[in-house]
Amino acid sequence: MAITAKDVKELRTITGAGMMDCKKALQEAEGDIDKAVEILRKKGQKLAAKRADRETTEGQVFVYSSADNSKSVALAFACETEPVSVNEEFAALGQKLLEAAVAADAQTAEEVLALEIDGVPATEAITSLTAKMGEKMEISGYANVSGAAVAAYKHGSAIVVLVELSEAADDAVLEAGRNVGMQVAAMRPIALSEADVDTSLVEKEKEIGMERARQEGKPEHILERIAEGYVKKFLKENTLLNQEYVKESSQTVKAYVASVKPGLEVKSFHRVSTGK
Repeated sequence: MAITAKDVKELRTITGAGMMDCKKALQEAEGDIDKAVEILRKKGQKLAAKRADRETTEGQVFVYSSADNSKSVALAFACETEPVSVNEEFAALGQKLLEAAVAADAQTAEEVLALEIDGVPATEAITSLTAKMGEKMEISGYANVSGAAVAAYKHGSAIVVLVELSEAADDAVLEAGRNVGMQVAAMRPIALSEADVDTSLVEKEKEIGMERARQEGKPEHILERIAEGYVKKFLKENTLLNQEYVKESSQTVKAYVASVKPGLEVKSFHRVSTGK
């Protein structure tokens, strides 16, 4: 049967797919709009599968903070290229994913993907946009944090850091939290404190330290001591509270936070990014 321009336009309005894709789908479906929609959805699923191994290094981060700053939710929605990352439809879907996550109080990215967006499963909404844009898309990071105060620091469009603090939110506490967030974005600590670092990682770094010392020709009887010094340096550089504060290197992050308000502490941090 003949496919009219009106049919193509209607299908495009429903699915957002390209004109030629809509025309081909209608021809395959013999003019049946519902069948054509299903064909395009299946095409989107196949495209998503084909692109599953592609890297998603671009995208945007989206963040929500409650009015009293006791809760924040951050979501990173990633794609393959910069032009798609600034596309209005891509940004709109990322924002809808965040809003659905906040409304449902989703705790993980998997829980977000199980929600509905505009009446369809989130996974299907992402797959449909993947088909339309021709790029892999995914939730590359997610955090839902509650506490006495949670400060959100957004670094451009690619990184957001949530910092949980021990005292109720006020201007000073939130500013301290954002400054710590800046630290996390820039210095990428692996843990809050030494106690939070996996012991297997500590042992691995100790072995590396011993091997380096051995290759430098250090005597065997002092290798252990040298390795312990190596581990100590590693922990100082990679645990947030022990890092030098980026705005004042004479202070550690822990000392900076304590100087803002007596008893103020960082309870946790969460770095969410698109992968850049």
